[in-house]
Amino acid sequence: QERKRTAQTDEIAQIIAARNDEIFNDPATPVGGNPEGDVSLVEFFDYNCPYCRRVAPTLVEIEKDDAKLRFVYKEWPILGPNSEFAARAALASRSQGKYVEFHKGLMLASGLVNESKVLEVAAQVGLDVDRLRQDMEAPEITALIERNRELARALRITGTPSFVIGDQMLRGAADAEVIRGYIREAREK
Repeated sequence: QERKRTAQTDEIAQIIAARNDEIFNDPATPVGGNPEGDVSLVEFFDYNCPYCRRVAPTLVEIEKDDAKLRFVYKEWPILGPNSEFAARAALASRSQGKYVEFHKGLMLASGLVNESKVLEVAAQVGLDVDRLRQDMEAPEITALIERNRELARALRITGTPSFVIGDQMLRGAADAEVIRGYIREAREK
């Protein structure tokens, strides 16, 4: 079993190396934290995933405590039409320069993230909601979500949240110490 686990870890590291630019440097993918940071934490998430929402305050805390950490946000709406709407709206918010603020608002919102909740949070963070609705229809947004889906398949991600940190994959919600451990390892490499 240990040999099998090591082989899987090695295989994931090879996939991460082969698709490094797609994972860490896609210019269409939103980035937060320190854009010039020395370590990137990539999260594949869904706004209606209870585990993603549970880990969201932990990620806010880690970001606050680590000025050298770069966050890469991979929208991966897998939980139905409400999640798809939320992901499209979040990506559309980039054109108004409010992605990170809007993302955090959606992750920390209570209840189901449906269309009315998305538009409510959009207004709260100061987005022009009419413009947001128009921007959501951009073909670039559809293309980015599709690229994220394909990348998740390639990385054998089966659920959210999933993280890529350095050359390692962390699947599922984890506490701050576990995530910080992965970040430390990536810095040491």
